[in-house]
Amino acid sequence: MTTSPAQEAAFELAQVNIARLKAPLDSPQLKDFVDSLDPVNADADAADGFVWRLEGDSGDATDVSVFGDDWLIINMSVWRDTNALTAYMYQGRHREMLARRREWFERVQEAMVTLWWVPTGHRPTVAEAESRLLHLRTNGPTPYAFTLRTSFPPQGAQPVFGEVPDGLGCSV
Repeated sequence: MTTSPAQEAAFELAQVNIARLKAPLDSPQLKDFVDSLDPVNADADAADGFVWRLEGDSGDATDVSVFGDDWLIINMSVWRDTNALTAYMYQGRHREMLARRREWFERVQEAMVTLWWVPTGHRPTVAEAESRLLHLRTNGPTPYAFTLRTSFPPQGAQPVFGEVPDGLGCSV
């Protein structure tokens, strides 16, 4: 299914990624990560196609709770489209941080990243992001919650209802 430029302009791409810390944010092990947050966020803010990012009181989102787990941190943002997000993710300082993520974050089995389309101007909440991520874990990629590898065009996607299987939390 193809979409017209007008249809695409009616939607923006929301993304959330969460990570389980290997150590406290104020630990020496995470110093390089924490020191990189402001420059990487500034790069995102200036990137072509960037629209918005979640910020807590600290100016980044490290103090925003996700799934009620103090060892999880969240990054959530809105972009023009998947091309803009991909272009930002795989260049510069963000690419360098991606390459080092195993130093700072635990490997987990569950999906930790999801994407979904939002109406232009909508700013997603953490609860919305948690719901989309759990939907992806339960149903795999759908138009309601998907990945860069398996993406869908902007449209009015509806959730797939059913029982949420046990074990979809964020345990290591």
